[in-house]
Amino acid sequence: MEKYLHIIIDSFTGYFNYLYNEIVHPSWTSYFYWLIALSFMVWMLEIVNPWRRNQEIFRKGFWLDSFYILFNFFLFSLIGYNALSNVGVELFNDFLSLFGITNIVAIKVDSLPVWTQLLVMFVIADFIQWNVHRQLHRRAWLWEFHKVHHSVKEMGFAAQFRFHFMETIIYKSVQYIPLAMIGFGIKEFFVVHMFTVLVGHLNHANVGWNYGIFGYVFNNPKMHIWHHSKDFPEEHPYGMNFGLSLSIWDYLFGTAYIPKNGQNIELGFKGDDDFPEDFGNQVLFPFRRKRD
Repeated sequence: MEKYLHIIIDSFTGYFNYLYNEIVHPSWTSYFYWLIALSFMVWMLEIVNPWRRNQEIFRKGFWLDSFYILFNFFLFSLIGYNALSNVGVELFNDFLSLFGITNIVAIKVDSLPVWTQLLVMFVIADFIQWNVHRQLHRRAWLWEFHKVHHSVKEMGFAAQFRFHFMETIIYKSVQYIPLAMIGFGIKEFFVVHMFTVLVGHLNHANVGWNYGIFGYVFNNPKMHIWHHSKDFPEEHPYGMNFGLSLSIWDYLFGTAYIPKNGQNIELGFKGDDDFPEDFGNQVLFPFRRKRD
């Protein structure tokens, strides 16, 4: 028990020091400033050439989504997730040690060129996320958490980050074992991560792009707008266009849906008229629903 207590303490101090150094001593791999730079760049694209021209620059929910960026990517880790995940990893390793297993790496790819490793990890991670995203729509108890993301009524780049903190726990937990079984050991994954942030920004941005033929590979604003449609078609009762960065999974498995130009479709979900509009009540909403 003492070991786990030390892990918790080290996690809190370690993440605080990491975040402090990120802000005070920026470098080329400072996630904090890259996130700000990419967000500002995509926001400028929205302002210069908006797809929905009647939408305000500071759209409905802009400041709420901005706070979600701060919370989901920094404060949540600071107040506990970093410690929770580190303890979880240690508990998992201790469990494996009961069976004499000290390493679950099944496929070693660290001998491959760096960019090949990055591509493999990106594709595998995105496929896992696509499957998790489908389950967030199909499982009633998961959907209660995912409603937070679908409460967006006007799309903009920061809407990507409006999601319940439980989604971080679910996504990371499901990803951990399959990715841990592949022998990655590359710091360059930072590049891939920032690329996925950019794609996610653009998917939610007020820009009318579909990337042409590349739209069959990469998710895009004209495709993702339909994922946020308030009305789902009969053939897709649980939703459609589940891809995070890649759209290819939706085309391969029959969940792609772009019937027409979705520029001005109504966004949200059935029954969202009574959904809370502030951060605190949105975070508590799924737990209250479960209790009721």
